[in-house]
Order: sequence, then C-alpha cells, then structure tokens
Amino acid sequence: MKMKMKIQALYFNGGTLLFPPFPLISSPFPFHFRHFSSKTNVAIDDRHLFIDSIKEHCKLGFSDLKYPLFLFDQLICLRPLPSIIVFSQLFTAISKLKRLQPHSTIISLSKQLQLLGIRPDRHLLGILSNCYCHLGRVDFGFSIMAKSLKIGYPPDNYTFNTLINGYILNDNLPQAAKLLDKIVNFGFRPDIVTCGSMVKGLCRIGDNASALNLLTKMQSQGYCKPGLVIYNTIIDSLCKDKLQQAMNLFSDMKTDGIQPDVVTYTSLIRGLYNSGCREEAKGVLIEMLKSNIAPNIATYSMLVDMFCKDGNVEEAQATLQLMTNKGVAPDIITYSALLDGYCLRGQMRDAEKLLDIMAQSGCEPNLVSFSTTINGYFKLKDIDKALTILQNMFQKGIAPNVVIYNTLIDGFCKANRLTPARQLFNDMQAHGVTPDVVTYSSLLDGLCKSERLDEAVALLEDMEDKGIKPTTVTYSILMDSLCEAGQLDDAVKFFSDLVSKGLQPDCKTYTILVKGFCKKGLMDEATRLLSKMEEDGCFPNDVTYNTIIRGYILNNDFTKALYYRDLMK
Repeated sequence: MKMKMKIQALYFNGGTLLFPPFPLISSPFPFHFRHFSSKTNVAIDDRHLFIDSIKEHCKLGFSDLKYPLFLFDQLICLRPLPSIIVFSQLFTAISKLKRLQPHSTIISLSKQLQLLGIRPDRHLLGILSNCYCHLGRVDFGFSIMAKSLKIGYPPDNYTFNTLINGYILNDNLPQAAKLLDKIVNFGFRPDIVTCGSMVKGLCRIGDNASALNLLTKMQSQGYCKPGLVIYNTIIDSLCKDKLQQAMNLFSDMKTDGIQPDVVTYTSLIRGLYNSGCREEAKGVLIEMLKSNIAPNIATYSMLVDMFCKDGNVEEAQATLQLMTNKGVAPDIITYSALLDGYCLRGQMRDAEKLLDIMAQSGCEPNLVSFSTTINGYFKLKDIDKALTILQNMFQKGIAPNVVIYNTLIDGFCKANRLTPARQLFNDMQAHGVTPDVVTYSSLLDGLCKSERLDEAVALLEDMEDKGIKPTTVTYSILMDSLCEAGQLDDAVKFFSDLVSKGLQPDCKTYTILVKGFCKKGLMDEATRLLSKMEEDGCFPNDVTYNTIIRGYILNNDFTKALYYRDLMK
C-alpha cells in the first residue's frame, strides 16, 4: 500500500495529467463499424485458424502498414470479439515498423477497441505509453501509467524505461535524470535497458561527465552490471574530445573482465588518428588483430580514410583489396574515402575508374561521390570536365545540390568565365535549387574582378530582395572593387549599410576602407577609421599597418609613416 501511495505521489509531483481520456491523434486510415447477423459470424474452426494465422504473421513481422490494418479490420468483425492478447500482439508487431512511424495509427486503433468495450491489458497500456512518448507527449505517458495503477497494474521497470526513453527521445535529458533519481528513491532498480538509454542520450548531447557518473553508480550502487554496449557508447563519445579518458575506460573495462570488440577498437583507432596520434592508432590496430578480432566494414572504411588523408593512397588501395579478399564488400563510405584520396592527389583518371567499379559492383555513386569528383577537377582547373560530371549526374537522375552548383559557379568565376557561371546560376533556380549567400558571393566576386560593378551592385540588391542576407565577406568583396575603381563614396555607403544591418566589420573590411582613403590622399579619415577600428575591438594587423604606412609615404609624410612603423612593432 505504501509503495502504491509513493507511486501516486510521483505522478502528482510530476505535474502531469493524471487520467487522460486517451486523447487521439487522427489516423490516416478510416475504419467503419459493421453490423453482423448470425449468418455472417465466422465459424468457430475458421475463427481459431484465422487467429492462429494472425499470431504467426505477428511473429514474422510486417513490411508495411496495409496488411496489419486489414487484419485489424477483420479481427473486429469477429463475434465474440477476440481476446485483448491478440490485439496486443498485433499492435506489438505494428510498433516494430519504426521507419513508418506507426505511433499515431496504434493510438487510433486502440480507441476503436475502447469503443468496442475491450479493456486494455498491461501490455497494451505499455505500447500506448511508448507511442505517446515517441510523439513527444511524455505527459500522456505518465497519465497512462496512472491509469494502469488505477486498474491494478503497478508500474515496473519497462514502464519507467519507456518514460525515461521518452524524455531522451525529446532531448529532455535533465527530466530523464530526475525521473531516474526518483524511481531509485522509490525502491526501483533501473535495469540495463534504462541505464543504456540514459548513457546513449547523455553521450549524444556530449555530456560525457554525466555518462561516466552514471556508469560509476551502476557499479557502486548495484543498479546493474554495465555491459559491452554501454562501455562502447561512452568510449566512442570520449574519443571525440577526451581521448585519455577513453583510453583509461578502455583499460578499466578489460580489468572488469569485459572484452573489447571490433566496435571498441574502431572507436579508439579513429579517435587516436583524428587527434594526430598515428603511431598509437596503429598500436591499437595491432592489438585488435593479435586478439583475433577481425575488422568490420566500418574499420576498413576508417583505415582507407586514414591512409588517404595522410596522402598514402597506395596503402588505401591495398586495404580495399585486403577487405575484398577477406569477403568484406566495400560500401559507399569505403569507396568515397578512396575517391577523396584520388581527387586530393589529382589522380582523376583513377577517380573515374573507381566510379565505374562502384557502379559495376552495385554500389552506385551518390551525390557526395560526384561532388568529390567535381572538386577534384576544379583543383586541376579542368572546369569543362567538371561540367561533364554534372551532366552525368543528370543522366543518372541525381539532382545536384547547392554545394555542387556553388563549386561550379565559383570555378567559372575564378576562371573569368562569367557567361557559363550566369547560365548555371539560372539553371540551378530552374531546377528548384535556391542560391545561397555563397552562390551570390562567388558571382559577385567574378563580376567585381571583371570590373562589372553596376551588375555587381544589382546582384547584391537582387540577393537582398530574395531574403538572402549578405555577410561581411559579401560586402567586403564589393567595397574592395569600388575602392579600386575610385568609387570611395559608394564603398563608404556600403560600409554604413553593413553596420546598420547589424553585421560586424572584420579586420579585412576596415583595411579595405583604410586603403580607399589612402588612395584618395584622405589620411585624416584613414587614421580616424583606424581609431574607430580599435574602439570596436577589431585590432589592426600587419596588412592594415602596411596599408596606412604606404599611404603616408605616397603623401610624403614620412614622420607619420615612421610613427606607424614603430607602432606596428
């Protein structure tokens, strides 16, 4: 009785609804109630056979929602109605179709059962609570727990795990931690599923300290013995920024008798490599192989990526060959890593061969693959070949994204080929790809370098009209060209616009305007701007000082030039 009162106190303290009338989220599937006469009732033998077949279907699972919904419709036609257990089995099978997000549908179906007078059992209430939690309504999950208690089903670890996981799914880790502390105070002991969910959530948001603290509680307060999955989750998270702690935990898990697996070693190798500890990474790899732990596809892909980033494409090729010989088929990640290695070294013939191999092996190149190849050709200044790759993408039905268009437009602008750049700018919009600030900045830079300043100003206005906010870099490009063209007043106007729109001028922006004043011989304005620059917390660099020194020299004021030279030191 005391435990029951404690649980009730938990619901009231949580501030949630206590007994909701099972609020519904409408289902996209309409169901119609039917009237049955004795002539339409299914024969008893057929009924048992039908229910048994549904149970088998539920064990095997479903590929979509259509068939289980048809089965539900048939079940509610039976008279007498089947047991709640049959419906619970069907709902469990439907809930496993996670990719289809069936939670709203299950809630709607459960309402129909209520209208038919079928009372939910503990299992069905658990399913409903889980559905509400996945829909972001943990408060309804609590309300269902209260209803369960009222009809004689006290909460268990599954109940609390569902609610904790609901908070985690909705990125409300503080509430999840509070609930965990409460259930411990009420005498419940969180199981491995609850602790695993908490650890996963904490690591996902980068709260490694809390994850380690929970691990300590699991060990010291007897919650449950942490397993390999929990250690792997924390080690992988620590490898991103707390590598030494990851290595310490790696040692601790082995001391505790938990043997690392390929996932553990792969996380450590990646973490060590990304931190620049190449030799240590190789050492961990050797330890893994000596422990007779075979690399998996993630390990091989990571090794290929490591070798390519080190410029050792030959080793990457050998790794790809080794994994193939070991019966591990490369995936898009493996191929993309090697493709990137080829493109970084300008081995574009090898890159194109690899694209063909990918297609032949059933691993079709994707958007990233083509983007990498286009970048490779741009590094070699082979813009026409890059354009051919774009055409190949269209032929394969792969729509380029804004990044690919930006790469091509920037390349054409840098090559002073503004006509095809403009054409691409129009084409991307025709294909439903909206230009971003990078697109406009590249085109603006090309126009400015070609001294087409009127078009550049018009482009900036078009950019703002379409709701795309220019950056400090965008304004700096235009201001620099205006100053070079002697249009200082216009450059000053754009500087004022930049500030009035809440953008912060950087050192380069100030230096451009200082240079403009110096070029016009307006040295007082240049020095005032220099002072304002320092007042705004943007301190001059060597380029700024050299600009103003050169300005004073050109204006025959060597005393001031020497002053700023000394100040620069």
